[in-house]
Amino acid sequence: MSVPDLINTAGVSLILLAFLLLQLKKVSAHQLIYLLMNALGAGLACYGSFLIEAWPFVVLEAVWTLVAVGGMLARKKAG
Repeated sequence: MSVPDLINTAGVSLILLAFLLLQLKKVSAHQLIYLLMNALGAGLACYGSFLIEAWPFVVLEAVWTLVAVGGMLARKKAG
């Protein structure tokens, strides 16, 4: 497995784990751990996609990262 594959696998795994925990009601969409898993996972997937020049996925994962970080900032501002 190449380095970009490992980075993408780690990123997507974090996103999917966050989604699974949300569906199992182990976390809520506003909890810091959920937002962190999404931000880190999407950031890794964005970087991995950049390395393989998969530009549509770079854009998708960059936006996903920004939304998750925005959620963390809104959470901090509210709390």
